[in-house]
Amino acid sequence: MNFSFENLEEIFKQINAYEIKSSDDLEQFRIKFLGTKNVIKPLFGAIKDIPNDQKKNYGQEVNSLKSVAETRYEEVKTHLDATQKSKAIADLDLTLPGEPLNMGSQHPVSIMMNKIIDIFEKIGFAVAEEREIEDDWHNFSAMNTPEDHPARDMQDTFYLMDSTKYLLRTHTSSVQARVMTTQKPPIRIIAPGRVYRNETISARSHCQFHQVEGLYIDEKVSFADLKQTLLYFAKEMYGENAKIRLRPSYFPFTEPSAEMDVWLGTETEKTYRLTKGTGWLEIMGCGMVDPQVLVNCGIDPEKYSGYAFGMGVERQALTKFDIGDIRLLFENDVRFLKQFSTVI
Repeated sequence: MNFSFENLEEIFKQINAYEIKSSDDLEQFRIKFLGTKNVIKPLFGAIKDIPNDQKKNYGQEVNSLKSVAETRYEEVKTHLDATQKSKAIADLDLTLPGEPLNMGSQHPVSIMMNKIIDIFEKIGFAVAEEREIEDDWHNFSAMNTPEDHPARDMQDTFYLMDSTKYLLRTHTSSVQARVMTTQKPPIRIIAPGRVYRNETISARSHCQFHQVEGLYIDEKVSFADLKQTLLYFAKEMYGENAKIRLRPSYFPFTEPSAEMDVWLGTETEKTYRLTKGTGWLEIMGCGMVDPQVLVNCGIDPEKYSGYAFGMGVERQALTKFDIGDIRLLFENDVRFLKQFSTVI
């Protein structure tokens, strides 16, 4: 055996005899035998100086040497890791108090959204959800608001860049349009979700907020059915003694249309302020589905009729929790949100 092969044997002995008792020793082993400038690396370069008839055997020996070093490194590392883990477990004081777990909380909008959904699910309304990026037809035209309709001025819309067809939905009425074009009556749904309007952000308004809209279509649906449904909602939300009133209004997709107020009274400073001294608080819009909307969605208005309603969830939250600034609902301030950790 020539000098080069003897050199391999010597390094092999060093690998097996290297004393490793700690992680520091293991790191020194890695640097010497497997690091960037390890003692095995030059041996690969020496292959060119080996006689041709011995090159193959020499190369195999060098590769074997490297494998031996890698195997010993992994075996010792596994043993040291297991030893350290066992020591850590043995040193663990099980009598010490555990780490405190901070109680999480639901967002006030989520609390109100879930409550509203629960109220309507009890009387047979199914939850319908759809996309937030909508096309113009489902958001406007299907709901009786063509391009030249002045009602479009009621909602300042966010259109996608370089597009006049796609937009961020301005109301969840677009969900109603999609349901009416894909399902046959009877239809009884609520459509909760986030909507967007290009409005100036202030204490009372925001460019994004949440709505829950309702839709019921069947044969012989009347305005009386709508009123009874909304009275039921008011009693569930505001108490058994809740009173409501309906005032004539205008929406392009309902006829007749109304605004619904709930009676809060003026006995306290809070209710006086919320109702601006009238005792009545406006909470939603509603009305009978315009027959043209049914036609647009492929439903026979001679056979079917229906009602629709919609409310802002933030307004319900502001009222319920006496929050004076809608911006607090979107700032994710933990000091504000943790106040709702005990709310059920």
